[in-house]
Amino acid sequence: MRAECKYKFIQRQGSVLVLVVLSIVILTALGLGMLTVAYGARLNAIRTANRAIAMLAAEAGYEKAVFWLSQQPDVAYIMKTGGTYSDSLSFTNSSCDYDVSFFSYLGSRPAYKITSTGRCGSPAFSKTVDVIMLQQIGGWDMGVCKVPSGTTSTQPVYFASGEIIDLPLHINKLNDSPDEKDIYITGNPQFLQEVSVSESRYTSGGSDKYAGVMNLFQGGIDFDQPNSKITDESAIQTKVNRFKDSTKTGARFTPTATAPITNPLAATQIEFGIIDGVGKVRITNNCTVRGFRQSEASRTWDYRIKPNTGGEQYERYYIYSYHLMPEDAESTGQRTIYNVTDSYVTQSIGGVESEPGGQIFVDGNVIIGGDLTLHNGNQLVKGKITIVATGNIWVADSILLDGPHDADGRPSEDNPNALGLIAQGAIKVVDPGMSDYSYVDDQPVTPEDYTYVPIGIPDSGQPSDSYKRHLPNQLEIEAAMTVGGGGFGAENVRRSSYGDRKEASGSQDDLVVRGAITEAIRGVVGLVGSDGYIKKYYFDPRLLKGILPGDVWLRGKYTPAPAGWKDY
Repeated sequence: MRAECKYKFIQRQGSVLVLVVLSIVILTALGLGMLTVAYGARLNAIRTANRAIAMLAAEAGYEKAVFWLSQQPDVAYIMKTGGTYSDSLSFTNSSCDYDVSFFSYLGSRPAYKITSTGRCGSPAFSKTVDVIMLQQIGGWDMGVCKVPSGTTSTQPVYFASGEIIDLPLHINKLNDSPDEKDIYITGNPQFLQEVSVSESRYTSGGSDKYAGVMNLFQGGIDFDQPNSKITDESAIQTKVNRFKDSTKTGARFTPTATAPITNPLAATQIEFGIIDGVGKVRITNNCTVRGFRQSEASRTWDYRIKPNTGGEQYERYYIYSYHLMPEDAESTGQRTIYNVTDSYVTQSIGGVESEPGGQIFVDGNVIIGGDLTLHNGNQLVKGKITIVATGNIWVADSILLDGPHDADGRPSEDNPNALGLIAQGAIKVVDPGMSDYSYVDDQPVTPEDYTYVPIGIPDSGQPSDSYKRHLPNQLEIEAAMTVGGGGFGAENVRRSSYGDRKEASGSQDDLVVRGAITEAIRGVVGLVGSDGYIKKYYFDPRLLKGILPGDVWLRGKYTPAPAGWKDY
């Protein structure tokens, strides 16, 4: 009996031992499992964190590349001459390599590619972002919303009631003190599209500078945006040089002024028209403009930026009065009619070519308008062409694009025609009244060996070659205009309460722009209610598709193309 009990006791002890061992094995397995799970979770957390850090590093490289793009005077020139741009960034536990390269053309608009790869951990996890970038194209960009009133002084130009601003608008930051809003408004002008400014909405003290006008921006307003490079003379010069080098030799002109008149200015006259369905351009080289300048500097806004002053000094310039051409211009080839397509070229980067478009380069001044020989009342452009002048461009007529237009008057989406005007001086609508007897001391008689060239429309009762002329009551310009040395506006608009500029009728006419404007400083178009023009500006959205040849855009902002971002 005692032996049997002892046996059962030992048996129970063996069972407990087995259970203990099994428990230890199970607990060990569970512990190992839990350690494995914990390790895996920790490893996954580290991997997830490293992936996130690698992505952040890649995006940091992307942002750095975007900043690099925004600082370059002409990215197309860099890509054409030096290929890609590459750099790297290092952080505490990660790094990235990034480069910027040319991708392709969207019409005539270059697109660039940013590739940035971020790495984190050992072995390194990597993330790459590939982004196709486009330089933003503006509707109306300006260096400052002011006009020169002296050699070193400026004063605000106001957007006023009755004005329609149907373009994306951008204004560079003005470092003024005290800090006021950089867009000047009186009454209730209509801003129908997005507005952006480079300044902050608030002063350094926290005051809201824009509180009283926010309701006017129907398309919204963005603050703290990159400056346009329209005030950067070196950036403009780089683009102009590239444009000149890519222009056909036969479409480059260097006019001389030899007519014996007061203040002679060298210019090339350009007229557009259509003959037998073909777009034509008549070019008259070696014209002489009679320059005119009022003796009282305080009575007119005819200023432009003085070169090499960083946009901080201004000079009055001789405005257009009338012009002459050599009497033998046609027989000597100084006046010739070309097909617009004769000036067509392509831009090329890395063997990739843009769509073809026309280019004309003038090392001097340009007059657009004439005596109706080609255009029967208006300049009519058939084709895609850009004109660059190192001096001023004087607009002496309405300039319209051939082809279909929408109900609102803008060139329609399927219109293949486009015009670009770029001046390193000013782009101004001339005052044809300057050639009246009361305005010019030497009457526009024709000196020997020269012929007077009329522009605009003869006054009522005047012969077709009369020097007493006027422009249309509604002057229309369908073009993208870039003004590096001043502003776009009208000449001979005065500050006094009476008006001196010659209108077709009444005290003010309408100035309609369908296209885009980029200007270093504001150009005066008219005095509110008294003289000059009332602005009616409309954006041509076709410009966003790269329809304009030449690529002389100056926005400092680059944005991803639609569907242009991918990461892996």
